[in-house]
Amino acid sequence: MSLTISVALATHNGARFVAEQVRSILAQTRLPREIVLSDDASSDDTVAIVRHEIDAFNAARATPIALVVRENSPALGVTKNFEQAISLCTSDLVALCDQDDVWVPEKLARMAGEFDSRPDLTLLHANLTLVDAGLQPLGATLFSAYHVSPWERSSIHSGRAIDVFVRRNLVTGASTMFRRSLFDLATPLPPAWVHDEWLGIVAAVSGRVDCLEEPLVLYRQHGGNQIGAATMNLRHYIGRMIFSRTERNARLLDRATQMAEHPVFVDRPQMHAVALDKLAHESARSQYPASRWRRFAPISRERATGRYRRFGLGLQDIARDLIQPV
Repeated sequence: MSLTISVALATHNGARFVAEQVRSILAQTRLPREIVLSDDASSDDTVAIVRHEIDAFNAARATPIALVVRENSPALGVTKNFEQAISLCTSDLVALCDQDDVWVPEKLARMAGEFDSRPDLTLLHANLTLVDAGLQPLGATLFSAYHVSPWERSSIHSGRAIDVFVRRNLVTGASTMFRRSLFDLATPLPPAWVHDEWLGIVAAVSGRVDCLEEPLVLYRQHGGNQIGAATMNLRHYIGRMIFSRTERNARLLDRATQMAEHPVFVDRPQMHAVALDKLAHESARSQYPASRWRRFAPISRERATGRYRRFGLGLQDIARDLIQPV
């Protein structure tokens, strides 16, 4: 028997694009059993548009797609809004959904088919095509924009996604599907983490993660994205070097602390050791002196541990820690 699918759609003032997104869900070759809409205090017609599209679709069907709606006031924020949407999902599988993208018709069939045939699979994410507000391709996929390496792809495919995700996140919620049981293991979602990043790393330590390299989502970049894609070009790297390090390093330390303290890591000694090593790395980085000259010695000591390579981008992060202002 095929697994059932819930779509967790989180919205906030999404009236401009949400109808196209919902229509692309309703045009899937394998339909979801339910769509759960968690709206974060929208002041526009987002909820009404979603209701209209689904009601019109259901009017011609003997078996309607269920719609569950929760409207927040005040707003919860992106991560908590998605957390609420997922908590209301009742199917075997959950597909995360942004309000402004468009899914290719085979997305749910392609992804759910992997779960049907792979009982060990916990979370699956796919590549995305970057498009502008009018859905015109920008000449890149997310994997190409992020320069996903052959080693990263191979590690994820071979069941070693944790080696990748402790360095950087590659799980984009808009292209992610997971077993509903993962959510129960991942909660509570730590406040310093974005929902898709956290679900990805929890799946990597507790089950099996894989990725599909073909793009299954038109990932719209329109300037108003709550979370979007930044192309990793020269301008991006220069911007990272001159941006103040204080806030970023404090956030990385918070994330490492919450990872090391979460039961999903504490209850798995081997993975807890990884989390504690990650915490030691971020703790060392957060304590570097304000003076760039005085950073050389502690950065050299941290480099000798191998943790820059294991938990970051190696020489890129070393250069960043040497150059960035406080």
